[in-house]
Amino acid sequence: MWLGPEEVLGANALWVTERANPFFVLQRRRGHGKGGGLTGLLVGTLDVVLDSSARVAPYRILHQTQDSQVYWTVACGSSRKEITKHWEWLENNLLQTLSIFDNEEDITTFIKGKIHGIIAEENKNLQPQGDENPGKFKEAELKMRKQFGMPEGEKLVNYYSCSYWKGRVPRQGWLYLTVNHLCFYSFLLGKEVSLVVQWVDVTRLEKNATLLFPESIRVDTRDQELFFSMFLNISETFKLMEQLANLAMRQLLDSEGFLEDKALPRPIRPRRNISALKRDLDARAKNECYRATFRLPRDERLDGHTSCTLWTPFNKLHIPGQMYISNNYICFASKEEDACHLIIPLREVTIVEKADSSSVLPSPLSISTKSKMTFLFANLKDRDFLVQRISDFLQKTPSKQPGSSIGERKASIVDAAPESPSAPQEVLEQPTCPSSTPSGCQSCTQEAPTASQGLLKLFQRNSSTEVLGAKGVSAKAKEKMKEESWNIHFFEYGRGMCMYRTAKTRELVLKGIPEGLRGELWLLFSGAWNDLVTHPGYYAKLVEKSMGKYSLATEEIERDLHRSMPEHPAFQNELGIAALRRVLTAYAFRNPTIGYCQAMNIVTSVLLLYGSEEEAFWLLVALCERMLPDYYNTRVVGALVDQGIFEELTRDFLPQLSEKMQDLGVISSISLSWFLTLFLSVMPFESAVVVVDCFFYEGIKVVLQVALAILDANTEQLLGCMDEGEAMTVLGRYLDNVVNKQSVSPPIPHLHALLTSGDDPPAEVDIFELLKVSYEKFSSLRANDIEQMRFKQRLKVIQSLEDTAKRSVVRAIPGDVGFSIEELEDLYVVFKAKHLASQYWGGSRTTAIRRDPSLPCLEQYRIDASQFQELFANLTPWACGLHTPVLAGRMFRLLDKNKDSLINFKEFVTGMSGMYHGDLTEKLKVLYKLHLPPALSPEEAESALEAACYFTEDRSSEETLPQEEQEGASNEDVQEKRGEEKGTSPQDYRHYLQMWAKEKEAQKETIKDLPKMNQEQFIELCKTLYNMFSEDPMEQDLYHAIATVASLLLRIGEVGKKFSVRVGRKPRDSACSGDHDRATTATVEEESLVPEPHQDAAWEPQPPAAGDPQAKAGGDTHLGKALQESQVVGEGGSSEGQGSPSQLLSDDETKDDMSMSSYSVVSTGSLQCEDLTDDTVLVGGKVSSHTATVHCEGTVDTDWCISFEQILASILTESVLVNFFEKRVDIGLKIKDQKKVERQFSTSSDHEQSGVSG
Repeated sequence: MWLGPEEVLGANALWVTERANPFFVLQRRRGHGKGGGLTGLLVGTLDVVLDSSARVAPYRILHQTQDSQVYWTVACGSSRKEITKHWEWLENNLLQTLSIFDNEEDITTFIKGKIHGIIAEENKNLQPQGDENPGKFKEAELKMRKQFGMPEGEKLVNYYSCSYWKGRVPRQGWLYLTVNHLCFYSFLLGKEVSLVVQWVDVTRLEKNATLLFPESIRVDTRDQELFFSMFLNISETFKLMEQLANLAMRQLLDSEGFLEDKALPRPIRPRRNISALKRDLDARAKNECYRATFRLPRDERLDGHTSCTLWTPFNKLHIPGQMYISNNYICFASKEEDACHLIIPLREVTIVEKADSSSVLPSPLSISTKSKMTFLFANLKDRDFLVQRISDFLQKTPSKQPGSSIGERKASIVDAAPESPSAPQEVLEQPTCPSSTPSGCQSCTQEAPTASQGLLKLFQRNSSTEVLGAKGVSAKAKEKMKEESWNIHFFEYGRGMCMYRTAKTRELVLKGIPEGLRGELWLLFSGAWNDLVTHPGYYAKLVEKSMGKYSLATEEIERDLHRSMPEHPAFQNELGIAALRRVLTAYAFRNPTIGYCQAMNIVTSVLLLYGSEEEAFWLLVALCERMLPDYYNTRVVGALVDQGIFEELTRDFLPQLSEKMQDLGVISSISLSWFLTLFLSVMPFESAVVVVDCFFYEGIKVVLQVALAILDANTEQLLGCMDEGEAMTVLGRYLDNVVNKQSVSPPIPHLHALLTSGDDPPAEVDIFELLKVSYEKFSSLRANDIEQMRFKQRLKVIQSLEDTAKRSVVRAIPGDVGFSIEELEDLYVVFKAKHLASQYWGGSRTTAIRRDPSLPCLEQYRIDASQFQELFANLTPWACGLHTPVLAGRMFRLLDKNKDSLINFKEFVTGMSGMYHGDLTEKLKVLYKLHLPPALSPEEAESALEAACYFTEDRSSEETLPQEEQEGASNEDVQEKRGEEKGTSPQDYRHYLQMWAKEKEAQKETIKDLPKMNQEQFIELCKTLYNMFSEDPMEQDLYHAIATVASLLLRIGEVGKKFSVRVGRKPRDSACSGDHDRATTATVEEESLVPEPHQDAAWEPQPPAAGDPQAKAGGDTHLGKALQESQVVGEGGSSEGQGSPSQLLSDDETKDDMSMSSYSVVSTGSLQCEDLTDDTVLVGGKVSSHTATVHCEGTVDTDWCISFEQILASILTESVLVNFFEKRVDIGLKIKDQKKVERQFSTSSDHEQSGVSG
């Protein structure tokens, strides 16, 4: 490549001059290419350690003038071919011009200008974003691509100098982190290390420090453990590796590939060696942290943050912290964790003004809101710029959003009056009266309460006081005190989204939220209120859209509706059930990736007790998509991840109990039910709902703390348990007796109370006491630590699920495929890697778009024709040179039964098995099918349509075909219907079992069921066989054998042709001259006189006679007799057309073996009897020419055909062909090679070859 001219000092130090002229010098790096000795090893080591560009570009051209000692770089090249091209251009275009100049300075100026001009011309067509990355980084990316053989689509994120520990020896080199791979390269004194690991293969990634590996990063895959150390900034490197591994896990989990953020603003001054992708990933990490800290919607993007102080009126202090600004919010977080958190939605802001600066209050900024609150920030570094950004965002914020004040919700909650619902809630009254409600409940549904307030108020308004009695009076008094405490808090700290959130807020939450405020505070703390306000009418539209629609999710929802808190009166009638149905169905339509998962019904039913349908919906969105990520997908990955964290925390905090719990296997049993339902399914309702209060404020940390406290409280009893059942009973009885003495609701009978045995029940445990203990003993947990542990566990869980999926898929493969379990697992690995490659470098491909993680394992990974072609080329035992892609295309069409242009793993293995396993007959059957429709496309065989028409006339053979083999027009509709069924109907496991059972039945076929092959299909078969034998050690013998077989089969087809002509049907003329036309017509007229019944009688005995492998001589005699009896005369002369197969064989054997590199089956397009002589076998003919000959010299004879039995019988006569097809090939070696290709391994020998090839 051309380089911008730069001065070079010491031009000859590490370079060898190979060419020179008065103005230019071509040099090669010492040690590159052959030889080099010790100097070459030292230079190579220096290049790697110092990250020299000479490692990737070992050739260069310098400009120098005779009297000057200064050299200027002009061009560099990775190969001799590239650099020679530049050298020749300079000699041809510049030398003559340069000789005219007198002044050397003018020569240098001219050359520099010319080179800059060439570079500008080359860069003119490049995309503008190409300039984002600094020059040094582009050089590193080029080096990475060359060293590891990566395609253009693989983007480098960053690279670091480090050491890789090989055994106990550190190898200094460079670590390249790309979007999809971790790569390392080292070259030290001739010892080369080249590593490539895909992020999707990483099972463990951690930063640790040991005596052997000081401050190292450990990367584990299923096959190896890698250690890297001696980083300049190990924290930055590890953080980036975590992000990239997380992206890969996300890809495995839900098929989400990496999409670069094009909207990311460019830096004013690009930092050296920082790529656009690295900035993108850094921005993503900050965004995720920002959204998680303040519970903001998923599309919120952080614009920037700055240090400042916030005046807090409740304690009259200036609290230091960070101000964060995004497109819809201004947030503040104090340096001390619990001091103060603040969220100001821009939709609430009325005034932003700069106050007067003073020594006490430098650079203050005042922000006022609609709720008459004013916030004073100070110590802002760049106040003017900040105000400008906020005003820009305010201009984009909608001026009026209905229902934007939480005061409106407050009115409806406190008054509990149906006549005063808020504006957006009135909209919801329409969808809350669906036709599905029974007529008996119509009076209920006409009232507003179902839509405008929680169900709890409806079903306890009349009964609570009478039931509770004296105890209820004291509980109500406590409830009043709680409400008063919260009202005082609202007065001091504000109410609504803009409330100051402090340690005092947490204390109040831990003491319990009053039932009247529970819905409001859940909405605030979870961030669901933001979604509710910014999406007015969204839920109503979803309900309307989802009503009456059927899916697998709706079926599961209906099944679970009556299991959702059946003990609560709100869900013992159709009013509560209908509300629950609408919320769950609406969410399933909003997020089809999750759809519906068990446990969502229990959580949602509790949300409906304290909020309207719309509020419950947005709380469910906050839970599923932000607070409990991946909890409710089909594989409950999030819950399994947090289960892993729980096990780790148990080891840290309760080491003695941890070992016992692992032995009993209890943790995996209890944690899923505890976490998925937030204890709602295992504790009495009025107690569990207090845990939910804390969860909405603190997040998953509270759930983990409470779980640890429960185990800690039962340590002694659990240590004495003998089995899992006993331990479960101990925990169940304990949880049943966790009570809430402050509850104003009547106690709801808890189903788990059935676990209590006849012994004395355990003492009651107060829920508030349990929470207090959990905070005292386990409050050292931090949100950041939990996120770190989640990452570590996510790697384990997803890789474990992938291994389980692999085993499930392998088990689903029928046992008759012939591959061992290990081979099937290896095939699955390369098949899945090929699917994932479509997401790496081809995001628009159908494979990436169509992957659905909710499908059964067997259907999740599928590949398209181009991917199959790559796999086929590397794995097939039938390598056909340049013809291999054609054969791969045919195999793909044969395997793609449902015509959706994708094949799953089972279909792929079936195709591979057909080539690798089974006897000669089975392998030939596969090869035979590859040359019939649908495998043979119309483009490859022009007469395929005529052949199809010909086959449909033979009704008897078509009727015997199994469903999967019929390729006639009558079967196409059935296959399309089957494809649609597979693609669109609800995916039920029973459906797949029935489908597989049908496929298994359809495999029972005999060789007689196969349709006959016409002339052009036979030509294609012969072409495939010739290509297949081209690199075999027995090449000459195989060519002899196939020539003999082809000649024999052509004659058999000619004989059979006579019997296929029916009375009154005139076949197409297929001769090449007028004489031939007349001869053919005469022959047909003679044959037309034969009665049709006789013709059928003569047709039937032919295939058994010709296809009997035990009686070759008998078959020849039969053919000879048939020829004589039918009086078939060759068109070019009678003697030429009557040579027997044995004569052909003896003639072929006399050919010159040395000259037979390839054969052509046909000499003319007509393939008449005159061609079936010794001249049939052409010496030195080109394989690819015979198709062209067919088109030029005539049309193919559509009456000519042969059966599979005839081909099989003919091949059995040649032992060399039999041996070829019965030869066993080890697929294991081919799989290893494919894995290397897939992982883009590049060795030093490859590197050197590419360099020397020029």
